[in-house]
Amino acid sequence: MLHGGRRPSHSPAASRPGLGEARTAPRGPTGNLRGVPDRSEEARDLIEFIDESPSPFHAVQAAARRLHDLGFERLDEAANWPPGPGRHVVIRGGSLVAWICDDSRRVEEGFRIIGAHTDSPNLRIKPNPDTGAAGFRQLGVEVYGGALLNSWLDRDLGLSGRVALRDGSGGAHLQLVRVDRPLLRIPQLAIHLDRGVNETGLKLNPQQHLVPVWGVGSTGEGTFQRFLADELGVGPDDILGWELMAHDLCPSALVGVDEELVSAPRIDNLASCYAALRALEDLPPATGAGPVPVICLFDHEEIGSQSARGADSTMLPTVLERICLAAAREREAFHRSLARSMCASVDGAHATHPNYPDRHEPQHQIRVNGGPVLKVNSNVRYATDAAGAATFALACEWAGVPLQRFVTRTDLPCGSTIGPVTAARLGVPTVDVGLPQLAMHSARELCGAADPALLIAALTGFLEVPGP
Repeated sequence: MLHGGRRPSHSPAASRPGLGEARTAPRGPTGNLRGVPDRSEEARDLIEFIDESPSPFHAVQAAARRLHDLGFERLDEAANWPPGPGRHVVIRGGSLVAWICDDSRRVEEGFRIIGAHTDSPNLRIKPNPDTGAAGFRQLGVEVYGGALLNSWLDRDLGLSGRVALRDGSGGAHLQLVRVDRPLLRIPQLAIHLDRGVNETGLKLNPQQHLVPVWGVGSTGEGTFQRFLADELGVGPDDILGWELMAHDLCPSALVGVDEELVSAPRIDNLASCYAALRALEDLPPATGAGPVPVICLFDHEEIGSQSARGADSTMLPTVLERICLAAAREREAFHRSLARSMCASVDGAHATHPNYPDRHEPQHQIRVNGGPVLKVNSNVRYATDAAGAATFALACEWAGVPLQRFVTRTDLPCGSTIGPVTAARLGVPTVDVGLPQLAMHSARELCGAADPALLIAALTGFLEVPGP
């Protein structure tokens, strides 16, 4: 079984009234929801999950703890998998796949997959990071993904990730690292030295202007490695490599005069990971034969998914095939199962920004606390097609939650998700959906406090309702 089984603070699904019950929320004349159900419990639980997860590796660890408490057994990819039914999880670095296969959820009925990603744009520590200037000690960092660079300025930053350590047998093992002290800070240039910044805008060169300060004095070679060794209680020569990143130390919080909003780092896309986990937890007992529910939380989406543990790897197809083999089915049965399968790619969606409404499609305004968002793009930057849209719309009806529909402005480029990659890898209908938010790819993002519960309910419905 998985180690570290901390009991989640959220209460069992049976004690949460309204989830899985059809309900209609009245709309005002402008289309905004009124009387949105109070789901502060889910919002607070999301906050706890985000704060547990400063890196993809910690996100997988936090997810594994919750799955452990639900009776999921971790399987080793290098070992023989046990035959027959069960609740299982596979972990590969910052990625995770979990599923339930039993007498009522059978591979013959296909797979119902929820996909999300564990990574977020941030600043990552270089292999030889020790540097400095003007009497300051600094660390070299590399920008990971499409970060809003200015959002990392003037913040107290900690460090998290994993380190490869030498072991006593001549090999190496991996260890998670988390330092929640204010180690790093990137001070912005004073306005007195950049008089035109408010008129011409802030322009940052990542190599020159994003080098964090972490002390005063001269920096010698190996300073950071010695610091890391002291944190881990090992010798500097025992450190063979690292995947470390900066994270904002300000705790996530409910904000606004009525606490209707969530302010947190990494909402894109830990909110989707959290909702996928909770959908698997809230899944009601099957009343008949149905598909095998699967959640896959991938690393490296923000940089294109092409890695050994990204959505564009063989990880998910291999796991699905091995599920079929463990159920005593042959490869032909695996392909028949895929033909009956469907995937929901869950990622952040753009809420209409109140200060920049002109950047959004006028006929597709999106509101926080307005329910999950169905994302459509004719050029298949999102994978949604009519079949997937119909299934997710039915899921929202089943759950009694409102559904919003998003397309980007025709004169603006559209982002993408794991949806198109997953659809191409598996050949299954895929729908792109998400939770509406502001400040996407900032070090600090914003979403509605009611939306996590609405997304959980919709994804639980997606695991249940039949497809076209």
